[in-house]
Amino acid sequence: MTDTPPLITATKRGLYCPPGDFYIDPVKPVQTAIVTHAHGDHLREGSVRMFMAAPGIGIAKKRLKDARNVVPMTYGERTTLGPVTVSLHPAGHILGSAQVRLEHDGEVWVVSGDYKRQADPTCAPFEPLECDVFVSETTFGQPHFVWPDTGAVVGNIVRWWNINRERGKNSVLFCYALGKAQRVLAEMLNHTNETVYVHGEIGTLVEVYRLAGIDMVPTQQVTATSAADLKGALVMATPTMSRSSWLRRLGMGARGFCSGWMLLEGESRRRGYDMGFVVSDHADWPALVQTCQESKARRILLMHGRTDRLAAHLVELGLEAGPLETPA
Repeated sequence: MTDTPPLITATKRGLYCPPGDFYIDPVKPVQTAIVTHAHGDHLREGSVRMFMAAPGIGIAKKRLKDARNVVPMTYGERTTLGPVTVSLHPAGHILGSAQVRLEHDGEVWVVSGDYKRQADPTCAPFEPLECDVFVSETTFGQPHFVWPDTGAVVGNIVRWWNINRERGKNSVLFCYALGKAQRVLAEMLNHTNETVYVHGEIGTLVEVYRLAGIDMVPTQQVTATSAADLKGALVMATPTMSRSSWLRRLGMGARGFCSGWMLLEGESRRRGYDMGFVVSDHADWPALVQTCQESKARRILLMHGRTDRLAAHLVELGLEAGPLETPA
């Protein structure tokens, strides 16, 4: 290894590239930001200039008060920020999600952002990239996290819905409004073409996905429907609505939750749901290991989740790996 200063450092404002003077997914407003995707913990108001992958611009326009300062980049397009060449590449997380590739003085770093390796009909698939240093998330960085086939899980959701309907109940499926909901609605096309009722926050983003050309089952916002019309229906809502007056309008019914955390035994009951369905938009353990190996990086830096467990395993495989040092 050389003593070259790191191309990326962790600061209190977020990941910072000193040579290019820009941040990746900053937590506070900065002059120049590269945003890996439009989830609220990555896309924030206030930065003077923000670069994003073009497929995610429609979402940014819905989530930001003013998106005029957002600069779209096509996947693979190269731009220079100071002496650093930057390009965005599909991360497979949600629509418009991106890995950030940085090249400076003959050295290449890749910051993964959030990513997954499973097939997803709602976004471009993950693109493996080779680099000198790979910065990877580790949200589910423990060996017991191995995802089942998502198509089969969504089939189980449809069967659960039909069983509840036969019993005279509606079914409320809680999932995140951006990415997860649209992925489930798209996968449902392999099992049904019935209308699914959605909370307004989900419905707004479903329309953005439709405008991007993503096919999903028909949807209708619950706000335009009376509770009586929802008998036997499937309703999708965000987890924040689970104890709301909005939910009480729907009457008694079965409640399910869609998340990678549902793989943990008893987790759905602990959270107060009748059923848990394992669908995640993050890489599972095998995919994390595979991706780190495929990067052929001389050094792997890990962030979020159980970095220690994955780092130890990668070291056993002969790779140099450790946590990305964060400020105190």
